[in-house]
Amino acid sequence: MKAPIVIRQVKYLNNIVEQDHRAIKRVIKPMLNFKSFQSAKNVLAGQIRAG
Repeated sequence: MKAPIVIRQVKYLNNIVEQDHRAIKRVIKPMLNFKSFQSAKNVLAGQIRAG
C-alpha cells in the first residue's frame, strides 16, 4: 500500500510557485496581442509609420 499524501499549508512554498508563474506571464503577455492577423497587421503598420 502506498504512503498517504500529505498536503502542506506553507505560504512560502506557494509564493515561490507564484513568483515563477509571474515570469511566465510577463513573457507570454506581449504575444497575446497577436491572436488575429488583423492585430499583427495593425502593429506592423504602426511600426513602419514610426520607423
